Amino acid sequence: MSGKLVADVIVERLQAWNVDRVFGYSGDGINTVLGAMRRSGNPEFIQVRHEENAAFMATGHAKYTGGVGVVMSTQGPGAIHLLNGLYDARLDGAPVVAIVGQQSRSVLGSSYMQEVDLMNLTRDVASAFRQQINSPEQVPLVLDRAFKKALATGTPAVVIIPHDVQQAPAPELEQEHGILNTVPVFSPARTQPAKADVRAAADLINSGERVALLVGQGARDARTQVAALAEKIGAGITTSLLGKPYVDETSPLAAGTMGHLGTSSAGYVMDNCDTLLIIGSSDPWTEFYPKPGTARGVQIDRDASAVGNRYPVEVGITGDTVAALEALIPLLDAKPDTPWRRQVEESVRRWHELARVRAMTPANPVNPERVVYELNRRLPHNAQVAVDVGSSVYWYARHLQLPEGVPAHLSSTLASMGCAVPYGLAAKLAYPDRPVVALSGDGAMQMAGVTELITLSRLWQKWEDPRFVLCVLNNRELAEVTWEQREMEGDPRFEASQSLPDFPYAEYAKLLGLESIRVEDPELLGEAWEVALAAERPFLIEVVTDPAVPLLPPFPAGAAQAETMKDGLAQEGAAGEHARRLLDLYLEQEEGLYRDL
Repeated sequence: MSGKLVADVIVERLQAWNVDRVFGYSGDGINTVLGAMRRSGNPEFIQVRHEENAAFMATGHAKYTGGVGVVMSTQGPGAIHLLNGLYDARLDGAPVVAIVGQQSRSVLGSSYMQEVDLMNLTRDVASAFRQQINSPEQVPLVLDRAFKKALATGTPAVVIIPHDVQQAPAPELEQEHGILNTVPVFSPARTQPAKADVRAAADLINSGERVALLVGQGARDARTQVAALAEKIGAGITTSLLGKPYVDETSPLAAGTMGHLGTSSAGYVMDNCDTLLIIGSSDPWTEFYPKPGTARGVQIDRDASAVGNRYPVEVGITGDTVAALEALIPLLDAKPDTPWRRQVEESVRRWHELARVRAMTPANPVNPERVVYELNRRLPHNAQVAVDVGSSVYWYARHLQLPEGVPAHLSSTLASMGCAVPYGLAAKLAYPDRPVVALSGDGAMQMAGVTELITLSRLWQKWEDPRFVLCVLNNRELAEVTWEQREMEGDPRFEASQSLPDFPYAEYAKLLGLESIRVEDPELLGEAWEVALAAERPFLIEVVTDPAVPLLPPFPAGAAQAETMKDGLAQEGAAGEHARRLLDLYLEQEEGLYRDL
């Protein structure tokens, strides 16, 4: 083809939006754009093994960089595969633009091969913006609006481009009726909190004696302010999963992650506070919030429609988190030494000791808690962390203390398995001079991770720092679901549903030219982490872990749920005895932590 095409205009607009890379997979519906990318040489195209993982990578890119992740696919099956990763972006508030090919306009409506109604397919996941381009003149304005909507709403935007439009000559956009000339410019809004709301919040907080904070990802830029507020009034700090990287976890007031997979100290703080300040969080684990009527609430959020959605707060502050906290802190009464502060600090101290004891509890053969516990003092200060969904999230939430500046991301609200390796790749591509540590269970690896190891094997040679350490907890079990069956249904383990093949992860990594080790002795875990983090190429640590280690929720909620778990385990007979003994031990430890507080 000669002459400038619409496809070239698309690539130029991506460049104007400073897009460094596009994640995707080729196909006839998008090949004209891919040809334009080849001719241009920029942005870089990252070929994945599956479009779902491309969407995960785009979401990961958005989370680690704060910019827009871009994913590209053909029509039909390619577009359908994108949906899971796009929903991950939607539910966790990550800006993503998906550029999707479509059959030529002349055949739409004819039940043509791979013809799918993409506007309806993406109606929910891209409700903020989805648009099919039906004329060459639309291309710049639709792409500009897609990027702006993604950034403004923190959700996916979908642009559908029929094949014949991509192939059309690039138009000259004259100033005339029906033609819009737009520009690739975006400046985020900064909403200042209302003074009356801040004053009302301060009055409510000052009237409380036992204040707790629930910190979410909305506090991304407010780490210093959160620490200052907690220190001034002696508040216990809990976090959502998404908020975990944005607090100082070494603080004696940092009680840890709340919720089903949270810490015992966070459970204590949420269960005993009389005042709750929610900072940029919409955590769905509402049964682990203070019981309504036991605590008065304040919520800070940039989205006014989010206030009061999770807890019956009395005061809402709408605005930028940093600005809201900086206005609030001077109005708060200093409470440097109170009985509540001492109780919070004691609960935190006890939890850290309990976490150590649990990590060192013997298991068959390796306790998965110890795997993450041993990483703690070895995690590089400039690392990036990716976590998959499954039991590995529990051990991350409870054991890994993130140094300041170390980002950690996962599919939190959608809770989709298979995200860790794509997320880790996105982080590494964005910051190739920083090491990546990814945690995954064997279920997530078999679902999506194994295939993307192929992608890892072809990319790592280009990285300034080649360290990409992937730790696979191989327990031959869909452990989280097994424990959920016991807890929520009172059912025993279902072998046909829960058992996984014992895939040789370490050996497979070696076949791909990566380094690896298989660990079956817990005493070798520390050395394994040290060797992996010193390697000069990506390294896979496969640890054979015990699926019987309980996923027990924090006390007191965990006590009632443990009884249902025991019903399920009782039906497993002798096979469930080992898990039953560990469950009794964990429940006794939880009760002991509370007993004297």
